[in-house]
Amino acid sequence: MSLTVDLNADMGESFGAWQMGDDAALLGIVTSANVACGFHAGDHEVMAKTLRLAKAAGVAVGAHPGFADLQGFGRRPIPGFTADQLASLVAAQVGAMIGIARLVDVELRHVKLHGALSNMAMVDRAMADACLGAAARVLPGAIQFVLPGTALEDAALALRAPIAREIFADRGYAPDGKLLPRSHPDAMLHDPAVIVPRILRILDTGTIIAHDGTLIPLKPDTICLHGDEPHAVRNAEHLRHALEQAGVRVAAPERP
Repeated sequence: MSLTVDLNADMGESFGAWQMGDDAALLGIVTSANVACGFHAGDHEVMAKTLRLAKAAGVAVGAHPGFADLQGFGRRPIPGFTADQLASLVAAQVGAMIGIARLVDVELRHVKLHGALSNMAMVDRAMADACLGAAARVLPGAIQFVLPGTALEDAALALRAPIAREIFADRGYAPDGKLLPRSHPDAMLHDPAVIVPRILRILDTGTIIAHDGTLIPLKPDTICLHGDEPHAVRNAEHLRHALEQAGVRVAAPERP
């Protein structure tokens, strides 16, 4: 294969003395880091530490805003927000990350919504417009990481924002191209023997196979592995090695 793809992971999700994931190890493998902004996970010290580690590793960094739900890790839907409230929710988190990035002297390059906020905005164009519009206003020129074929992609295109179309290496897909809910038995993939061939096939054919066998057209710019999964580092190592063996250049997307 002769192409370039980004490998990203969610990180900075520890809180105080409580540790989530092995960010230092992952930063030796991935090319982009989506750093929690303190609302669904993380705190100001974790944000700074993660950005410093990413800077030392030469990994591109972005803000990863979600619902203000530490107990639920941002994965519980919270309905009822107005557009202005959603915009403030995202702006507060991206703005905080901009401040930490300036403190650490690193460029903040992208924005990726987290968990339930992302899942709801994928199917609700008004939510997508409010969230991505706020992110673009606070951080002009930011690359928007979006799931292709969703309201998030439509909102990013309407903003004329830079886009990185994302697929998930360790998540199952529904026939409509959305992620399976985490309650589904096929929602999460853990075995690199399953994950790696699946990603290579996607890059080769431009399609992903949904859990029911439906073929979904996908041409990804970035591939996500969840940093909070117990085998995240192992899976990232296997995937990075397989991509490079297949002649795929692994690099962060360029910000205009």
